[in-house]
Amino acid sequence: MEETKERKIVVAVDESEESMEALSWSLDNLFPYGSNNTLILLYVKPPLPVYSSIDAAGFIVTGDPVAALKKYENELVESVMARSRNVYQDFESDINIERKVGRGDAKEVICNAVQNLKADMLVMGTHDYGFFKRALLGSVSEYCAKRVKCPVIIVKKNMPQNN
Repeated sequence: MEETKERKIVVAVDESEESMEALSWSLDNLFPYGSNNTLILLYVKPPLPVYSSIDAAGFIVTGDPVAALKKYENELVESVMARSRNVYQDFESDINIERKVGRGDAKEVICNAVQNLKADMLVMGTHDYGFFKRALLGSVSEYCAKRVKCPVIIVKKNMPQNN
């Protein structure tokens, strides 16, 4: 019997239900029992804003807003990874799991990470924004689908069935 090649599958995760659904879909469809595939969970932190010790009204800000923001960011990363762990912990197969955290514009960081990791596949959820919202905000999944060299699977949120 021919041994299957190990695949690196990057799943972009964030605070959204859509990304957790994409992770769940990936486990159900891309990680058969006994596979050699590696699941790479990729979370992207937004770039740190530039702060001044003087706020917009001209008052001196006390405390360290950058330290507070970094603390919040770290808590957010832990929260997202814990939610991811809840999705994959009961999965029947032993999976190689790596966790990666990047910083910057999500679409650029995801595309660069996929290239640098030499990923075989990228899986993402979609917020399924309408035309106007997508035109204003842009679509991370659409951007990545056009730019990465590997196959991209965009998982849509399951809609409740009307019976």
